[in-house]
Amino acid sequence: MSNADFQELLAILDLNRIGDGTFVGSHPSKNPVRTFGGQMMAQSFVAASRTLANDIAPSALSAHFIAGGDPEKDLEFHVIRLRDERRFANRRVDVMQNGALLTTAMISYMNGGRGLEHGIAPPTVPEPTSLPKIGELLRGYEDTVPHFVEALRPIEWRYTNDPAWVMRDKGEKLDHNRVWLKTEGAMPDDPVLHAAALVYSSDTTVLDSIITTHGLSWGFDRIFAVTMNHSVWFHRPVRFDEWVLYSTSSPVAAESRGLGTGHFFDQSGQLVATVVQEGIVKHFPGAKR
Repeated sequence: MSNADFQELLAILDLNRIGDGTFVGSHPSKNPVRTFGGQMMAQSFVAASRTLANDIAPSALSAHFIAGGDPEKDLEFHVIRLRDERRFANRRVDVMQNGALLTTAMISYMNGGRGLEHGIAPPTVPEPTSLPKIGELLRGYEDTVPHFVEALRPIEWRYTNDPAWVMRDKGEKLDHNRVWLKTEGAMPDDPVLHAAALVYSSDTTVLDSIITTHGLSWGFDRIFAVTMNHSVWFHRPVRFDEWVLYSTSSPVAAESRGLGTGHFFDQSGQLVATVVQEGIVKHFPGAKR
């Protein structure tokens, strides 16, 4: 099943170009009620990257979510060329459905060359192969978090800590979440697709630390959460069919909004990408799903 889900991920990233800057993207067979934000961002990234005049590496993506998408209908990606130079490029991508604007993404590209280098060290965590797969962690919780059990799983997850639902069952709290990730199959030798898989995965677990900080969990507690905006900074090239560690935490939650921050590290310990996501997160104490 997982490899079939991985093939579906590759299929939805293979956009249909219908004009100079217009692409159409489909949905996979398994979807949440509204289009997964990571999917829209990854498809937007691919659309923008396919219009580049030069071979330039991505430097940043920032998306604002305006309306939810209908998984039963295709998405249109309208790419606006803002800048095209030998070492720099900028694109805006408007994601449309039935004439309505769902998401706007700004994507920048830069070939910077060698310069100063430093980075934070990764946390000390167990190796991914020593950890259980996500399916094992969902066993016994099928009725508690059915939306996770039934979700598309093109990415292999290996939690280094208990996931939210297990933590909640134990009555524990944690102010961070750390998960090893890689695609469930070998990726084509295309840097755009590897970066797109990272973008897709960056929309998972990043808000979890908001609720685990308070000892809460999806499924157990009545929680409403929706992403408002999401940014990714690409520091180094990544191969996403090799293990990367996604280390996330939440520095603040206030006024019904929470911020999640994340860092992707490769297995050598190098920081390859940084993520910041803001979401509306509301908890309704005393009410269960």
